[in-house]
Amino acid sequence: MESSPRRETLGRWNAQTKQLQTAVSNVEKHFGELCQIFAAYVRKTARLRDKADLLVNEINAYAATETPHLKLGLMNFADEFAKLQDYRQAEVERLEAKVVEPLKTYGTIVKMKRDDLKATLTARNREAKQLTQLERTRQRNPSDRHVINFEEFSMKRRNIRNLYSLC
Repeated sequence: MESSPRRETLGRWNAQTKQLQTAVSNVEKHFGELCQIFAAYVRKTARLRDKADLLVNEINAYAATETPHLKLGLMNFADEFAKLQDYRQAEVERLEAKVVEPLKTYGTIVKMKRDDLKATLTARNREAKQLTQLERTRQRNPSDRHVINFEEFSMKRRNIRNLYSLC
């Protein structure tokens, strides 16, 4: 038995829909995971920077109680160590601005794409029902061109209306 062009079209639509849904789900899952892991990394790096700041303060406090020569060495060490923490702070800020924030925006984009896909699926399902109805009308009344033409016209009008509602 031959498959109708309508069935082949529906089969292609279903395959494309499944592929799109899989792609959206993949992005949603993996980008969400990436965002969480990067955010955790940034938080841990910030905590490490905070601990290093405490260490610098403690070194300075210890240096204040020592001899001038040792005091100078400890203060120089604390100063260099504090400079390293400034770099760590810059790393935290860059990661937050350049990695975590852009990944967060993908959450919104994915939700919008999922909504678009849902609206498109609804429109496609509506169109498939209309095609089925038209096909039934053709089978019931193959010689009644007036009814068939009216059904085709109504379907086209609904499709145009649906297109405008998607925009």
